[in-house]
Amino acid sequence: MQLGVEPPALTSRQPHDIAPELHDAADRPAVIRAILAGIGDYLPEHIVTNDELSRTVATNDQWIRERTGIRQRHIAQPHETCAFMATRAAQAALANAGATAGDVDAIILATATPDQAFPATAVRVQAALGARGFAFDVSAACSGFIYALSVADAFIRTGQARGVLVIGSEVYSRILNWQDRGTCVLFGDGAGAVFLRRGEGNGTGADTGLLSTHLHSDGAYGDILYVDGATGRHDKPAHLVMNGKEVFRHAVTHMSETIDEALAANGFDHSAIDWLIPHQANMRIVDAIGKRLHLSAEHVVVTLDQHANTSAASIPLALSVAQADGRLQPGQLLLLAALGGGLTWGSAIIRL
Repeated sequence: MQLGVEPPALTSRQPHDIAPELHDAADRPAVIRAILAGIGDYLPEHIVTNDELSRTVATNDQWIRERTGIRQRHIAQPHETCAFMATRAAQAALANAGATAGDVDAIILATATPDQAFPATAVRVQAALGARGFAFDVSAACSGFIYALSVADAFIRTGQARGVLVIGSEVYSRILNWQDRGTCVLFGDGAGAVFLRRGEGNGTGADTGLLSTHLHSDGAYGDILYVDGATGRHDKPAHLVMNGKEVFRHAVTHMSETIDEALAANGFDHSAIDWLIPHQANMRIVDAIGKRLHLSAEHVVVTLDQHANTSAASIPLALSVAQADGRLQPGQLLLLAALGGGLTWGSAIIRL
């Protein structure tokens, strides 16, 4: 299915599901919208199951599945760098949109695991694609894709770009302590991408495209999820460190709040959501958010069991899976939400 070619008629919700004040758009001037035109992904070929992982760390399949919902994860091989995977996902997104590198004005790549301190991984992708314009990375941990979407939306709305690639690409396997069963079982590698192109709407919730984004951070909680080293800290092993209980508590609270925030900003209630696509961190978090929103599991896209937590790549990977299996259809309303180290969190609401 090719997304965003032209504004489609609503198919998944009846007009009464749109806030009354949004119906009368006859006198509204046209507004610029970022249209979700294409989606793509890349997953490393090598898959590590829970049983395989239990051979090297004190854990087992039942323990992991019961606590996280994860059954397997993809692990990058040496040639599958952040840039390599991001490029493959970007190429797939462009193909899905019927676009070429010449249609790309900007590339925004969300990652916490870049190939180099600089140049940005995004410019490596730009070179591999043969694209022009400008490119840069965004670092907001697991919220990175939402942050990157927000920046891309601003570029399109202000006329600085007509076509933007937004990519999440992560190789967390290279920052894990593989002897720490509390963290190493949770993560995987992969990349997902979307291509956004300029479109127009009436400024209502019935418009096709990215309706709004909502970003937050609170540095006071930076020590509950972090990587303990970097280029400037050779005294640290650069391993991921996490206080799981605290992360769980903040994830459920903040992701639920920012979902409500996005709905309220656009005049919707929970029943308007066709698909909730949350950051894929832990099945218990996903379930708790669904319960708070009174949203049935049939309206939540879950890829956690297959991919584990791929950080900034998890939401675009889930989008790609849902598109490939036919769940995503024109006119549907998508709600994306994530929380990551920082703490950072945010949401985005999109009409296909």
